[in-house]
Amino acid sequence: MTLFKLIHLLAVLIWVGGMFFAYMVLRPAAVDVLQPPERLRLWDNVFRRFFNWVWGAIGAILASGFYMIYLFGGMAHVPPYVHIMLLLGLVMVAVYGYVFFACYVPLSLHVAKERWKEAGAMLGKIRKLVAVNLTLGLITVSVALIGMAGGFTR
Repeated sequence: MTLFKLIHLLAVLIWVGGMFFAYMVLRPAAVDVLQPPERLRLWDNVFRRFFNWVWGAIGAILASGFYMIYLFGGMAHVPPYVHIMLLLGLVMVAVYGYVFFACYVPLSLHVAKERWKEAGAMLGKIRKLVAVNLTLGLITVSVALIGMAGGFTR
């Protein structure tokens, strides 16, 4: 069980930590020093690299999480906070799927064709959805920590 908890935690750190860094550090720095075309090229490159890691992290989170639920004997036997974590995690995966397929893919195509206005609009959508997923991720981590400390009861 410890190995699966470690895999789960490391994958969460990669995903949520990456969003925190991108939103709170990289985004303001890029706005300060880059003009829109260069900024959009940067984000296209950053997202391409980061999203590869996120796909792997999501796979690791889901596989380790569902396996740990299985080890507990199924959803009927896990603590209530696990139900909350699973719900929030699945919502995060859905938001990420939308970001990737409905926003990032078009952003990348717009950048390749130097359609800066359209690319900028897609980047704006991604920024808002990353803020949503970052918030959900921080809430999920908080639920996990409070739940493990006995803060939720049946």
